[in-house]
Amino acid sequence: FKGYAIAKKIIKLINDIALVINSDPHIGNRLKLLFVKNYRVTAAEYIIPAADLSEQISLAGTEASGTGNMKFMLNGALTIGTLDGANIEMREECGPENMYTFGFTVEDVQRRRQQGYDPYESLKNEELRLAIDQIRDGYFSPDDRSRFHDIVGALLIGGDHWMVLGDYQAYVDKQSEVSRDFLNPQIWYSKCIHNIAAAAKFSSDRTIEEYVNDIWHCQMHKNGRPDNI
Repeated sequence: FKGYAIAKKIIKLINDIALVINSDPHIGNRLKLLFVKNYRVTAAEYIIPAADLSEQISLAGTEASGTGNMKFMLNGALTIGTLDGANIEMREECGPENMYTFGFTVEDVQRRRQQGYDPYESLKNEELRLAIDQIRDGYFSPDDRSRFHDIVGALLIGGDHWMVLGDYQAYVDKQSEVSRDFLNPQIWYSKCIHNIAAAAKFSSDRTIEEYVNDIWHCQMHKNGRPDNI
C-alpha cells in the first residue's frame, strides 16, 4: 500500500468497530472503544497517568525503541508486550514476573520467515476466524461491505508481514492473565510498585551522564553542565 492508505483504513476500522461496541445495550458502560485522534503531549499528560495497562505489541525485531512505554512504567501502568525495543530493557529491570510478555521472539520471527509463515494456519482458531470473517463480510461496515477487504487481504493473501495473526492466541492468553491479576489488588499493586521503582534506570540524568562519558568524552561541571563542549 502506498503512503498511509492502509493506516487510514485501519483507523476507519477502529472507528467502525467502536460504533458497534459503544452502541451495544448489553455492554452498556462496561466497555468502550475510543480512537484518540491527534495524539500528542497534551493528550499524553492525561492518558499516561490514568492508564492501568500499556500495550506495546509490535512484532519482535521491528520497533525502533520509543520512550512512551517507559513513561507508562514510571506512572505505574503495567506493560503487556512483545520482547521488542525497550520492552526488553524494562523487563530486565522490573523482572519478568512484573511484565506481561507474549508472542514471537526475534529468533522465532526469523525462523518462521525462513521456513515459510502461513497466516491461514492461525485461522484454525475459531474465534480469530470469526473476527476476520466479520471484517471481510462487512459486519462493521454495512454501508460498504467491501471497505476492509484490503486489510483482510494484507493479513491473508499478502502473507501477514507483521505476523499479527500468528501472535493472536498468545496475546489473548496473556490478556487473560492480566485480567486475573487485575482482580487481585495485592498482586496488581505489587507489580505496579516494582515497575515504578525499576523505572529509575531510564532517567534522563543517567542518559546524559552516559552521553558525557561515552560519546562526548568530556567532564561534568559542578552545576551539571559539561566543561569542555
